[in-house]
Amino acid sequence: MSRMARSGDVESRRPLLHTGDNFESDEGELIFERSTAEKQEGVGSDQRRLTYEEAVEQTDFGLFHWLLLVVCGWANASDAVEVLCVSFLLPTAQCDLALSSSDMGLLTASIFLGMMLGGYVWGYLADKRGRRRVLVVSLTVNGIFGVLSSLAPWFWLLLLLRFISGIGVGGSIPVIFSYFSEFMPRQRRGAMISALATFWMAGNILAAGLAWMVIPSTSTHFFLGSLDFKSWRLFVVLCSFPALTSAVVFRLIMPESPKFLMEADQEKEAIDVFRLMFEINMKGKGKSFPEFGLCSSSKQGYEAETKKVAQQGCLVSFLKKGLLPVKQLFQGSLRTSSIALLIIFYSISFGYYGLWMWFPELFSRIENGGSPCANMSSMSPLDNQSCYPVKTAVYMEGFIIAASNLPGNIFTILIMDNIGGKALLSCSLIVSGVSVFFIYLVQTKTQSLIFSCVFSGVSVITWNSLDVIGTELYPTKLRSSALGFFTGIGRVAAIMGNIAFGKLVDTNCAVPVLLVSVLLLIGGLVALLLPKTRQTELT
Repeated sequence: MSRMARSGDVESRRPLLHTGDNFESDEGELIFERSTAEKQEGVGSDQRRLTYEEAVEQTDFGLFHWLLLVVCGWANASDAVEVLCVSFLLPTAQCDLALSSSDMGLLTASIFLGMMLGGYVWGYLADKRGRRRVLVVSLTVNGIFGVLSSLAPWFWLLLLLRFISGIGVGGSIPVIFSYFSEFMPRQRRGAMISALATFWMAGNILAAGLAWMVIPSTSTHFFLGSLDFKSWRLFVVLCSFPALTSAVVFRLIMPESPKFLMEADQEKEAIDVFRLMFEINMKGKGKSFPEFGLCSSSKQGYEAETKKVAQQGCLVSFLKKGLLPVKQLFQGSLRTSSIALLIIFYSISFGYYGLWMWFPELFSRIENGGSPCANMSSMSPLDNQSCYPVKTAVYMEGFIIAASNLPGNIFTILIMDNIGGKALLSCSLIVSGVSVFFIYLVQTKTQSLIFSCVFSGVSVITWNSLDVIGTELYPTKLRSSALGFFTGIGRVAAIMGNIAFGKLVDTNCAVPVLLVSVLLLIGGLVALLLPKTRQTELT
């Protein structure tokens, strides 16, 4: 709808030219465009006008934000469950589907390939069409194809369905943080985004707990037609439940981001969302919603560049328009930060997902060979004795590692708004790199478990810091696209990490493990190039 000028004495003294229902400055800049709908609502030019940050502060902080945390947190946990469930089914699925180590590497990589593709596409659509709509569709794709993958009788079909499920996961991960941050007052944004990131740990624990309870169970084994539906397939079905329920909740009760609505010139809808936030936060306090107008930042420059691209032919226009946000990430003042984030996302994703997805398999090797890099190449994937009966200790250890994220999450929530993301990001990457080096040196299961817990607990601080920095560093028109692009880069790294582990774990396990350590150390040093964004105002 309308685009309004910021309030203040300086702005109020600027001469305005009245042309019909539009107001322009003496320099020809469009200050305020009054729409017909706005006139019907009685929003006058003399009404108090607030910026986004001022409007958020008017709604106070309370019950709405905590409910939002639960809903968005459950969606974030659903992504963690869907991503990590593959790692827990590997020790048993490898027998039923006759998988080699290379096949297992491809299977873990398939979901990341889907996430790489979906991350940027969904992020771009979220910046254009709205956060909420994209979240509903991406979560639905994630859940439905996750369920279908449990019925796959062949490896190639399981690979395809997990890839499509990954496309859905790729959309919800970057968009959920953009959506959530755009409801938060800046004084609490760092702590609340860190709290949202904590739900990834909850997803880890849920996936590990389900695997521990379901996969070793023999009572869930039955035949579905000619398909031997074993316990790991039921585990895959249960892992899709959080994504499907999240999609329903977002579709039925959640509003669109007020910051996105402001940027889309939908002032009335944005005010309605602020009113909803106020009414829930102030329930029972007897306060009435303060009437105000909104000041939207101009998108004329971005729209002009988009129109210029649109004149260059259909296919060329489509490609250039889709890649325009990426071009803007590496221009002007954002260039250095974007290059640094690209390196950091690659480093942590290669290391975290390369190790995490293979932790159950590495622990299984420790059970048999005394070292995570024990040579298991002589064992046939068709030898069911390596998979059945299922060793419950593998899933118990996965559960312990998932729970080890808790101290790091609590630390981040308490300290983020005081220190800022930059310092936490650099320190956590360096400590993570050192802990991975010691994982390579260990010879006993207890030692490996200790250093794996250290790596897991410290690396979660890295992810939480990246979530905060990414949302605060980029403007609204680029926020979801930026997070989608960088998470896409992370998925490329995750794919490479999983393929590297799959190819080398039987022959030269030291190479991928030590490479992870070096990459994390490099990422920690590069993080020093990032600007400080602590409690910055969202643009």
